[in-house]
Amino acid sequence: MDGSAALAEAGARIGPNAILQLVPVLDRLEGRAARDRLLGAAGVAVPPADAGMWPEAQCRAAHLAVWQGCGDRAAAILAAAGQGTADYILAHRIPGPAKALIRSLPAPLGARLLTAAIAKHAWTFAGSGRFGITSRRPLTFEISANPLAFPGHPCPWHAAVFARLFQALVWSKARVEATETGTSSRFAVHPR
Repeated sequence: MDGSAALAEAGARIGPNAILQLVPVLDRLEGRAARDRLLGAAGVAVPPADAGMWPEAQCRAAHLAVWQGCGDRAAAILAAAGQGTADYILAHRIPGPAKALIRSLPAPLGARLLTAAIAKHAWTFAGSGRFGITSRRPLTFEISANPLAFPGHPCPWHAAVFARLFQALVWSKARVEATETGTSSRFAVHPR
């Protein structure tokens, strides 16, 4: 068993928005019955709205259920859930003065400050994976052993979270290019 699998079994956790923001997207795009069927077959419980950190295994199972049950719509569903997660973070987790400061700085400095905050809080979204900044030009993040990545599928949820945060706070036209190698994901942030 590798280290990430051991951590997952030992109780690695991810913020509940990995599931909470997926639920309304599934309801809207697939229907409540389909959502219940997908999550039920995966053995995934919907966290309460005030949940703390949630078991990584549940978050992974929910995302895998979308990949397995939604076909070519899966990436768009997970990306929409990632955007919802970023909107939640912007509304409830980043204080107003911090948002104002990041927006007021020249973009390269704002990007550095946002990147530092993302790195500091990686434990909330990477679970047993390992987050790192692999390049500054282009700004590139990596989550090694990403618990929400699956072979052959770049992680659209993380990519959408990062894209929306950078769009809202640094570069309004930012885009994130996601690539995967095995279970690791790379996210290159492009200002335009």
